[in-house]
Amino acid sequence: MILYGSNTSPYVRRLRMYCAIHELSYEYKTLNIFDANERKVLVEHNPARKIPFLVCGEQVINDSNVIARYLQDKFSLPHLNWDQENLLTTINACNDSLIEILLGQRSELDTHADVLFFNLQRERITETLSYLDKQCTTDVFLNCEYLQISLYCLLDWIQFRSLADLSGFNSLLSHLEKWHVHASAKETDPRS
Repeated sequence: MILYGSNTSPYVRRLRMYCAIHELSYEYKTLNIFDANERKVLVEHNPARKIPFLVCGEQVINDSNVIARYLQDKFSLPHLNWDQENLLTTINACNDSLIEILLGQRSELDTHADVLFFNLQRERITETLSYLDKQCTTDVFLNCEYLQISLYCLLDWIQFRSLADLSGFNSLLSHLEKWHVHASAKETDPRS
């Protein structure tokens, strides 16, 4: 198995941490998707032109959620139930909106402007963080290691990129602190 991604992607990082915790053997190849030559590898394997993707023999799996399900099937690991899937969707929605903000900043757009697109992203970020702050202490959340890892990767990426203020989200900050000392978190830190 070869996992392609970037060291700074929260979606890639969650898979790397998940594999490390379960001692799953795989090869990891970094891709700079903005480099013309490396982008060719991305385009060849993923028509959506997104990372991560996993190559296992002839099988190519795109999207972190689908890769996680593939690993859960292949290695008989626990699957998410519907409530957990919904929480993962919320984590991903927040991640996606933050990525849109980051791409806007890198495109030299005024991401603080009072325009529909950025207003919707900021609203989604605020509301999903508030929701996740309440949900990350529930049994549904705490009984799912993949959710815990995914939320940690989101929160640490927010701090790494300075994209949102997490003060006031005490449960999220506690979750971040709890996972920050984990060996797999240290091994995959995007700051390294």
